Amino acid sequence: MISYIIRRTLMAIPLLFGITILSFAIIQAAPGGPTTMMMDPSMKPADREKFEEKYGLNDPVHVQYVKWLGNMIKGDFGDSLIKRGTPVSELIMNRLPNTILLMGASFILAAIIAIPFGIYSAMRPYSKLDNTITVTSFLGVATPNFWFGLILIMFLSVKMGWFPTGGVATLNADFNLWDRIHHLILPAFVLATADMAALTRYTRSSMLEVLHQDYIRTAKSKGFKEKRVVLKHGLRNGLIPIITIFGLMLPSFIGGAAITEKVFAWPGIGQLFIDSAFQRDYPVIMALTVVSAVLVVIGNLVADILYAIFDPRIEY
Repeated sequence: MISYIIRRTLMAIPLLFGITILSFAIIQAAPGGPTTMMMDPSMKPADREKFEEKYGLNDPVHVQYVKWLGNMIKGDFGDSLIKRGTPVSELIMNRLPNTILLMGASFILAAIIAIPFGIYSAMRPYSKLDNTITVTSFLGVATPNFWFGLILIMFLSVKMGWFPTGGVATLNADFNLWDRIHHLILPAFVLATADMAALTRYTRSSMLEVLHQDYIRTAKSKGFKEKRVVLKHGLRNGLIPIITIFGLMLPSFIGGAAITEKVFAWPGIGQLFIDSAFQRDYPVIMALTVVSAVLVVIGNLVADILYAIFDPRIEY
C-alpha cells in the first residue's frame, strides 16, 4: 500500500509542475499584467529601474518563474498587490477553513441524500418514485448554482426569514454552533445540489448493474430478504465506482464554491479568487490556482487509495 501511495504521489508531481508553468505564463501574458499593477505610471525612469531591480521584474521570464516557484515551494506566495504588505499565504489561510467547511458539509449532504435515493431507484426501477427522482436529478444538474442560490435567498431568507441571507456567522455575536450551522445550511445545500443529482444517477446505474449479477440472484433464491441481499451483497460492490466519482467531483466542488461563496457572501477562497480576479491581484490568483490544483490532486489520490482498498481486484 505504501509503495502504491508513493507511486501515485510521484505521478502527480509533473501535473502540478505543468499547472504552475501554465498559470505563470497566462498571468505574464495577460493585458495589464503584474508589472503594470505593481508600478506607478508616474514613476521616473530611474525610479522605475530601481523598482524593477528590487522585485526582479527586469529578469528574464524563466528566471522570474524559477524564483517564484522556489518561493512557492517554501510557502512564500509573495504579498498582495491590493492589500499592500499582506502576505498571500495569510489571506489564504484565513479563508481556507471556511471553504473546507462548506465543501465538507456539501460533500456529506450530497452523499447521505443521493446514495439512498440511488439505491432505492435501482431496487424499484421505472416506478413512480424512480421517475420522480430521475426528473428531479435532471433538474438539479441543469439548474445553475447562482440562480438557485438567489431564488433560495429570495424566498427562504428575505420573504420567510428562515435563514440568514449570507455570511458565516452573525456579525458581532459570540461563537455559537447553531448560528454557524444556520448560516451554513443554504450555501451547503446549493453547492451540493448539482453533485447530488449526478451522484444519484451514478449510484442508480451502478446498483442496477450489480443487482442483475448471478450472485445476487443466487442469494435471493436462498430465501434471503431483499434488504439484506442489497445491503450485504450488493452495496459494497455497487459503491466501488462511486468512490472514484467522489474524487472526480472535487473540482466541481471547488469551482462551484467560488460562485456559491460569492452569492452567499461566504468568506472563503472562492470569493477571494473572484475578488482578486476583478482587482487583478495576480499573486493571489496564482497562489489560489496552485492551491486548488493541489486540492484536486489530493482528492483524486484519496479516491485511488480508497478504490484500491475496497476493490480486491486492484493490485498495489
